[in-house]
This record gives sequence, C-alpha cells and structure tokens, in this order.
Amino acid sequence: MLVKWIRCNVVERTGFERGQRKWAGLLGEPGFRGQGGGWSRSDPGVAHVFCFWESRALYDSFMARSHDRLASSQVGTHRDARVRLFEYRFDVKMGFEPRFTDVDLLRVAHCRVHEDRTEHFSLMQRKVWNPAMAGSPGMVRGVFAEAEADREFLVLSMWDSAAERAKYRTDRVERLVLRAGTGADLAALAGDVIDLEPAWTV
Repeated sequence: MLVKWIRCNVVERTGFERGQRKWAGLLGEPGFRGQGGGWSRSDPGVAHVFCFWESRALYDSFMARSHDRLASSQVGTHRDARVRLFEYRFDVKMGFEPRFTDVDLLRVAHCRVHEDRTEHFSLMQRKVWNPAMAGSPGMVRGVFAEAEADREFLVLSMWDSAAERAKYRTDRVERLVLRAGTGADLAALAGDVIDLEPAWTV
C-alpha cells in the first residue's frame, strides 16, 4: 500500500476547503483506498492530507490521467505544497485500514534516520512504540511507512480525541524514548497534530 502525505500552507481557506471536497472524485479510481486530513493545531494555516493507494503503479496511473482535473479547483488557494510518498511497512495497532470516519485527531511523525540505524529504528517501532500506542485507549489505528530513499519514515496515528492523545503523551513518551534508544536513531524529527475535517474524508 502506498501512503501519500501532502502538507501545504493555505492562503485562501474558503476556496481551499471547497476544492478539497472535489476530491470525492477519487471514489471509483482503480486502486484508491481512502483519503482524509485536516488543519494543523500548531499552525492553523497549514493543511495536511493523507491518501492511500493499493500500489505505486495504480497511483501513477491516476496521476497521469485524472489528478490535474481534480486539483484544478484548488489552484491559487495554497502555496509551498510538499508531497511525500511512503510504502506501508506495518500496522500501528492491528487491523489498519485507511478509514477516517471514527477519529477526530491525527498525529504525524516524520522521521529521518541515520544510515546505520534504520533496522534498529524499525525494530523499536514494532517492539516498543507500537505496543505502547496500541495499549492507549484513545488510539484507534495507525500505520508505519517508509520512503523509497533518504531513510525517511512516516508514523501516522489516529485518535478518537485530543484528550486521550494528551494522556498518552504526558504519561509515557519520555520513558519510551529512553527505552527505544530513539535519540541515537534519529537524524531529524518533525511532526504535527491535526484536527480532522470530516468534509475532507473520501
């Protein structure tokens, strides 16, 4: 499964949101699995969108055929769009599916890992971080994915409320960082917390 992450600075919010609803046209595209996103909590002018495809080949076919038509309604409403593609590696909590209808909050972590630490980083994600997040009552589902190059990883978790996610962060993160040796693995870490916009869900 291919995971597409789009982050952009929105300059015309009403037009951007109207255009975002046009992506309902993705329904019926071969290989399309689901899409959702919303607004950054830390920077209200930043929008994040996550889109899931069965394979890179089917995604490339969509990009060649239909993408520009669907994207045309948002021209001029945003700038500095950054698009990254990742390949699914494993679930964060069992039974991941690209569904957004039962969550209110998304947490994205974008990790750049030292060259000699990628295997350790992936192992610790599976053995330390995943069980901790899966055991948190408010965490509904998540996905761990890897870019084709540059030792980049994406961890996307979906939460039923900001309050539940805050409990997890307060209680456990510092202890987990030490246990997993995350400081030695990471060359860079960026992340955001996103309020889901239900109207953007496809």
